[in-house]
Amino acid sequence: MEKKNVWNSYSEEQLKEVEAFAREYMDFLDAGKTERECVDTLVNLIEKEGYVELNALLESGSKIKPGDKIYAVNMNKCLVMYQIGKKPMKEGMNILGAHIDSPRLDVKQNPVYEDSSIAYLDTHYYGGVKKYQWVAIPLSLHGVVVKKDGTTVEINVGDNEDDPVFFVSDLLVHLAGEQMEKKASKVIEGEALDLIVGNIPVKDKDKDAVTAGVLNILKESYGIEEQDFLSAELEIVPAGKAREAGFDRSMILAYGQDDRVCAYTSARAVLEVAGEVTDRTACCILVDKEEIGSVGATGMQSRFFENMTAELMELMGEYSELNLRRCLSNSTMLSSDVSAGYDPSYASCFEKKNSAFMGNGMVFNKFTGVRGKSGSNDANAEYVAHIREIMDSSDVVFQTAELGKVDVGGGGTIAYIMALYGMNVIDCGVAVLNMHAPWEATSKADVYETKRGYVAFLKKAGL
Repeated sequence: MEKKNVWNSYSEEQLKEVEAFAREYMDFLDAGKTERECVDTLVNLIEKEGYVELNALLESGSKIKPGDKIYAVNMNKCLVMYQIGKKPMKEGMNILGAHIDSPRLDVKQNPVYEDSSIAYLDTHYYGGVKKYQWVAIPLSLHGVVVKKDGTTVEINVGDNEDDPVFFVSDLLVHLAGEQMEKKASKVIEGEALDLIVGNIPVKDKDKDAVTAGVLNILKESYGIEEQDFLSAELEIVPAGKAREAGFDRSMILAYGQDDRVCAYTSARAVLEVAGEVTDRTACCILVDKEEIGSVGATGMQSRFFENMTAELMELMGEYSELNLRRCLSNSTMLSSDVSAGYDPSYASCFEKKNSAFMGNGMVFNKFTGVRGKSGSNDANAEYVAHIREIMDSSDVVFQTAELGKVDVGGGGTIAYIMALYGMNVIDCGVAVLNMHAPWEATSKADVYETKRGYVAFLKKAGL
């Protein structure tokens, strides 16, 4: 089937909307380089649009009515948004679900050490990364340090113009003959991904004098001691802002687009339907830990979403265990996650007929998984037909794809977890080049079209 380039379908007015939306999205990427920062940024945005925190409603015992806008936050790393629809919750919701964690380096709990007058922070990489991509590039440090008294100290160093940056060193090419013979997975070992953070020694100190100087700076700037690293969550991410790419400025090059591109477009889609009361409740779930299996209290496998939905139904006078089960099984969902963009430079890894192309609109993946669809949700044909009708009737440009050739590799999303409730789920999102690299690329048109597709889904799915 012929694929359609979405750029050719836009009017002059729409082109202006594409550019404006891209700028807002890039600002979001700059503000949200960690899960916590994404949640903070989005909460500030949605509260301005009239969203009220669920806990406040629970404390006041307020009743909820169609059109109300409610949100809940889990451990500062997950966000769920509800816009209440006309129909009872037991008839199901229209759900957009994405993740806001991205591959990175995490600072270990006992990280500070010195070798040969260089101070380091020891790290452990998070998610699927090509480790050699993380050396010899500017890096920034984001996160929180929580002291024993409960005081939380926010750290954000490396992304402002006057900030210092950090880096992981690489072996100079002149001495790298043996290194260059290694497999790509072994060129840089995980334990070698240690962050260089200082080189000036403290005077009149014989041992670990550089480390002492770094710790003095942390004490003076943030009031933290070395022991406070034990209760810290510090993430090392590429330094620098999202940038337009290409002479035509058609693309966005930035860190963390997997999966913040789908997170932002999902949240914005829910805000866009806020001017009308939809038939079914519109919901957006943004979760943590997808890159390591959706585990833990902030991953999709936790009961947070289920618990918040139960609390919401209780306030609406609809809750029972059976009604909750009916709500979840009757819901429809787009598992909003990125897809691999077709890259002509590596064409042998793709099956061209079933690949996602940059500039060809939002992408639907009927299934993901690896090899024989292992770990996949695999949406049923009836639901795919329903989605096709929604997109075509809303003039949304879309394409379908799978994640590369059958036996080359693969990946998964949160789709299979939500499908456990018995709801219809399909994966969809934005095509990405350089996925999981420090800098990933998307097409502005695909980002905008995906937001349009999410809006159409929220208005029409399940009807």
